[in-house]
Amino acid sequence: MPAVESKKVSDSCAPTYAVVRPRAFADSNIPLYLLSMDARKAAVAQSLLHTNCFISVQVLNEVSSAMRRKLQTSWAQVEHFLSVIRAQCPVEPLTETTHDTARRLAERYQLNFYDALIAAAALLADCGILYSEDMQHGLLLEERLRVVNPFI
Repeated sequence: MPAVESKKVSDSCAPTYAVVRPRAFADSNIPLYLLSMDARKAAVAQSLLHTNCFISVQVLNEVSSAMRRKLQTSWAQVEHFLSVIRAQCPVEPLTETTHDTARRLAERYQLNFYDALIAAAALLADCGILYSEDMQHGLLLEERLRVVNPFI
């Protein structure tokens, strides 16, 4: 039987493919579901936030307000919860540029102004996905930011 010669093909010649996921941004309802009694939504929220989802200062503000007003938590509990979220998620600042962008988005897409602020922060953070339960699932903003409801 003749000998068969095998040659190793250099790894450097093989094409490589990288899966590039767009950056993602979480609306306020995503971190709030971590505190939910709905186990499925809490699990979804946890998996999203563990992917370094961006949030904004507005998200921190809305979560603080909801925790105090609706959940009746102490300021110490709010501080602890937000420190955990901030350790996982880069925070986009709220600036005049964010405000101006939000005004334009609210007008163009007929968004609630506070939803437009979230979308503006996501665009300024160069995100391609905005996870939100409050906005229209599938909506494409500025041809580069897709609203995704992760709970449907």
